[in-house]
Amino acid sequence: MMKSLLKTTLFSLLVSFSLAACSDKEMADVNLATTAVQDAGKKTSYDAPTLTGASSTQTSINIKVTAGASGMPAGFSVQWMKAADFAANGNSWLETPSLCNGGFSGNANLSRYNLAAGESVTINIGEFLFDNGASTNCNGALVCGTQYVFRAFAHANSAFTRSGYTGNLTGSTLSCVAAKTCTFSQGYWKTHGPVPVGNNTNTWAVTSLKLGTVSYTDLQLLRIFNTPAQGNGLLALAHQLIAAKLNVAKGADSKVIAPSIVAADALISGKVIPPVGAGYLAPGATSTLITALANYNEGATGPGHCN
Repeated sequence: MMKSLLKTTLFSLLVSFSLAACSDKEMADVNLATTAVQDAGKKTSYDAPTLTGASSTQTSINIKVTAGASGMPAGFSVQWMKAADFAANGNSWLETPSLCNGGFSGNANLSRYNLAAGESVTINIGEFLFDNGASTNCNGALVCGTQYVFRAFAHANSAFTRSGYTGNLTGSTLSCVAAKTCTFSQGYWKTHGPVPVGNNTNTWAVTSLKLGTVSYTDLQLLRIFNTPAQGNGLLALAHQLIAAKLNVAKGADSKVIAPSIVAADALISGKVIPPVGAGYLAPGATSTLITALANYNEGATGPGHCN
């Protein structure tokens, strides 16, 4: 017992003498190392992103999401509700299950949502481009002439916890119009085709369309409509091109969009669109035409979206 006590006392004295012999710099290094070990088990939160409005159509609102100083490698989520419902709830957000939510994962293959510090991406709420990492519980078009409220947060990963919410952003869809030659979005045509959804009827004025130089039956066009783009610019372009051609076939004024339709067909050429074929175009090669066609289908240009 005495021997053990003596050994412990001698060891403590040796440690004290060793520390006393350390320089101030060496002691500082020891303290920093100790702090690092203590902090290693702690997680910090990502910086919240910022939201800014980009543009609107009668059925959708584009939002620009910008990462904070910590970046958003795991992506982010955006939530939204009608401003009238927000006000009726005491200017407060509804509980999460009742909210519309769009998830934009940065971990998906070929995702464009793994943002570095200060990097931005524009997303479309209402007519979702279902590329890699994007999902939502509210995939219907927004209501024309209506104000919405949005907020977002950065996703967590193994190193950081999720961020807090952004400030609220408000944005409005364009006013409703009632033109005889109005247009419908791709979401409408998907549910009013040869296999109608719910209580809808088939309102397609054609039973086939040519995309590029290849002809497709109405059932093949519907299959293309229902295939997520998943990073394939050809599919994303086809979705908007089919909608534009169906709008023109039903009598919508085509003066504004005719050049874009011709350019889209030329770009597609003989490529066979999935799932009918295995054609592919890089998203960067199709983004300008997709925007032009979507603006026409959703009422930002041309005769306006049908009420």
